[in-house]
Amino acid sequence: MVIGFVGLGNMAKAMISGILGKGLYAPEEIIGSARTKETCDKAKKEFDISTTTDNIEVAANADILVLAIKPQMFKGVVPTIAGMIKKDAIVVSIAAGKTINELEEMLGKDKKIVRLMPNTPAMVNAGITAVTPNSNISEEDLAKVIKICESFGLAERIPESMMDAFVAVAGSSPAYVFMYMEALADAAVQAGIPRAQAYKFAAASTMGSAKLMLETGKHPGVLKDMVCSPAGTTIEAVHVLEDAGFRAAVMDAVEACVEKSKRL
Repeated sequence: MVIGFVGLGNMAKAMISGILGKGLYAPEEIIGSARTKETCDKAKKEFDISTTTDNIEVAANADILVLAIKPQMFKGVVPTIAGMIKKDAIVVSIAAGKTINELEEMLGKDKKIVRLMPNTPAMVNAGITAVTPNSNISEEDLAKVIKICESFGLAERIPESMMDAFVAVAGSSPAYVFMYMEALADAAVQAGIPRAQAYKFAAASTMGSAKLMLETGKHPGVLKDMVCSPAGTTIEAVHVLEDAGFRAAVMDAVEACVEKSKRL
């Protein structure tokens, strides 16, 4: 069984790292391609996998083929490899905005296709990936793909109608969270905490809060209320955030991201 990657960018490397870390595939069972020899050499050195600048070589050998390229590159790359993909290969796309229908038009209606949307925390095996298969994918095929996704985080099967919303809520949201942590750290510095510690405190509290919600299953409002003592410091801060339209700003940002995803 060979898993191939067309594209060896950050997300492809995050996936490869998880796959190897969980022992799902051996290095010799992974092949990847990139436009430059430099990128190929870096991936080969880091993971000890086979690399090439020839996308066709990857497509022709892969039993699971991951299209890890940007959406704007599809028109230039996919038609050149479509005819070389194995008949029963599972084709996985991680490109935002590229629908199952578009992928079938480019690759063929008979192809097994799974659309994924991972996010950047996959780089530290803490990602969340949305999974949408086409009608040619069997439960066994889907289980293989989900197992791969779970090697670098969590995975959830969703209908394709939810994919644009997922992009906004999970795919793009690390950027919003980083902005929040940066602002939190700036405020800590203003209050007298050294910057290195400020970033550590902001990141640790954000990670811990998310972990608490996931592991307890409690509603975020309940967890918020647990921190807000009567007439205390936290409720004072919450009042300021509410007065500034914190929730509305987040909702507006997510709405804008959903609409942009639909236009890709």
